Amino acid sequence: MKRTLIIKNLNQLKVLSDPFRSQLMMLLIEKPYTGQQLAEHFNLSRARVHYHLHELEKNHLIELVRTEEINGIVQKFYQSVAQGFLPDVSLLPQKHEVSETYRQIVLSMINRTRMRAATAPDESFSIDENVPDNMRALATYWEITMTDSHFKKFAEKMVEVFEEFDQCCKKDGQESGAKPYFMSAFGFQVDQKEFDQKLEKED
Repeated sequence: MKRTLIIKNLNQLKVLSDPFRSQLMMLLIEKPYTGQQLAEHFNLSRARVHYHLHELEKNHLIELVRTEEINGIVQKFYQSVAQGFLPDVSLLPQKHEVSETYRQIVLSMINRTRMRAATAPDESFSIDENVPDNMRALATYWEITMTDSHFKKFAEKMVEVFEEFDQCCKKDGQESGAKPYFMSAFGFQVDQKEFDQKLEKED
């Protein structure tokens, strides 16, 4: 799987703009699934799910990664070809399509984050005196007025932090106290600021 796929094909963009397909992609970025597993996950017919998988595969957004024979039936496992997708500058004339596709991807990521939080164990949100600030979960959001260049710098810094901890925690899985954590981050321009907060400075 690539880190990022640069989308240069308008058809790929249109395929990803479908809300259900963007939901499929969120799962297929995480790990391989069969059409049957996806049909059960979404409580939909196999025929409908396979149709969408076919469209994603035809446009080189997912690929067959392995097959398994179960009870005489060959199960095909599909996975996304990349962890993330970015539009190429050649698609700028299709600005509206690019915007709507990326909006659907962000909304699907938010929905996936919500589902992971809803199904996380109670321990995830418990108070622990051995953890800084006593909380085991991270939840925060801000509104900051900034230039495009500062937003780009912020986004790059966020990616650096994720990559830094991804590398430094490689061996944590061997530790008895290590636990899997789900991380997500979002940032986008809004019409106007809603925050009107005057925080006191801490001593």
